[in-house]
Amino acid sequence: MKHREEYANKKVGAEEAAKVIKSGDWVDYGHFACSPTYMDKYLALRVDELDNVKVRAVTFPGLAAVATADPTRGKFHYNNWHFGGGDRILHDKGLCNYIPLLYHEGPSLYDLVDSDVFMVKVAPMNAKGYFNFGPSNSISKSIADHTKTVIVEVNDRVPYCCGGLNESIHISEVDFIVESDNKPLISVPLPAISEVDEKIASIIVNELVDGACIQLGIGAMPNAVGMLIAKSDLKDLGVHTEMLVDSFVDMYEAGRVTNRKKGVDAGKMVYTFALGSQKLYDFLDHNPCCASYSVDYTNKPERIASNDNMMAINNAVEVDLYGQVSSESTGMRQISGTGGQFDYIYGAYHSKGGKSFICLSSTKKDKHGNLKSRIRPFLEPGSIVTIPRTISHYIVTEYGTAIMKGRSTWERAEALINIAHPDFREELIQDAEKMGIWRRSNKKDASKLAA
Repeated sequence: MKHREEYANKKVGAEEAAKVIKSGDWVDYGHFACSPTYMDKYLALRVDELDNVKVRAVTFPGLAAVATADPTRGKFHYNNWHFGGGDRILHDKGLCNYIPLLYHEGPSLYDLVDSDVFMVKVAPMNAKGYFNFGPSNSISKSIADHTKTVIVEVNDRVPYCCGGLNESIHISEVDFIVESDNKPLISVPLPAISEVDEKIASIIVNELVDGACIQLGIGAMPNAVGMLIAKSDLKDLGVHTEMLVDSFVDMYEAGRVTNRKKGVDAGKMVYTFALGSQKLYDFLDHNPCCASYSVDYTNKPERIASNDNMMAINNAVEVDLYGQVSSESTGMRQISGTGGQFDYIYGAYHSKGGKSFICLSSTKKDKHGNLKSRIRPFLEPGSIVTIPRTISHYIVTEYGTAIMKGRSTWERAEALINIAHPDFREELIQDAEKMGIWRRSNKKDASKLAA
């Protein structure tokens, strides 16, 4: 009864809650599926009343109203830790700035930055007085602990996601409660899987062993890996991942995932946020086999490494002949973020039997329809190095695998050219010769030409 009385006292309308924000404030939004889409609209309505309100978000669903309401950026200044599709559109229009981040450091950064108001979508309060952060644990509790004012946006559609750690916030830590419109969480459609994705996925699945612990990144290719795992005869796989996606549900329901062999959190699928279809959210709801942790737990490289045979599987935009990887930008255009890719590649390598895979198709088409190699002598000018050459391990295209660890620059060039598209190999050899990283004894692997 005490919690219900406190709830009634703290419950306000969205318009009233939005009036808490003052000019000059730093406002943090909840992340991913639990972005405060309802409160965002009400804050945007105050565009003529406010000045210099700075907003931080992560992969906001659609276009943030505070950004579109103020094209001059004098009223609202929108920033993002990791871009989604809407954030890319805003960035291209000059309405969004990227904040570089190693994801596992996110919670500790709030010791360094200001936060005046935190607005986050949550599940309804339970009998013990707790609001659950649903599929978006991430950095939520750290922001709540450091900010001055917490506004929760209650949505009946948010699944209750079992912890873990830091998966909920108590009503005593909340300042204002807003009951939202209860719209469904963002549903991310499964990306189309191409023949190339399937080829790359089959190469990776052949590298996996019974009892391996899996991390998958976002995109069609990691999803293809998950689908092939579900159809394989692999046994006793574990899950320790940053992002939980639909293919993990497929693997679990196919009996491939048991989590019995994990070095930490045995019996649990560990993650920090989930993004996918309603099927995924329904699977998570009150499911004790899943454990939601804050990102400083899931993405700590030492903890990742504590699982033997840790397999980190991620996408990239392009790779250069030194083994440098860009996964977040095309030239000067930011398209996503560093996220936890660095965390998992570093952690997986230090796992006993662990491997990290950077996956990409060998080619892409530019805006004019011209075929371009994704393996280049140098990254496209302006591209961000997400994974330095000292960290990269396995690079995989549809033409095979190139191992980077322990290899000299000429060995790397040879290996990477041999998994490039055949149409670009001669040109890449000429580039490597100019760069001084091609030896006369280097050879092209003819066996891969017909892959």
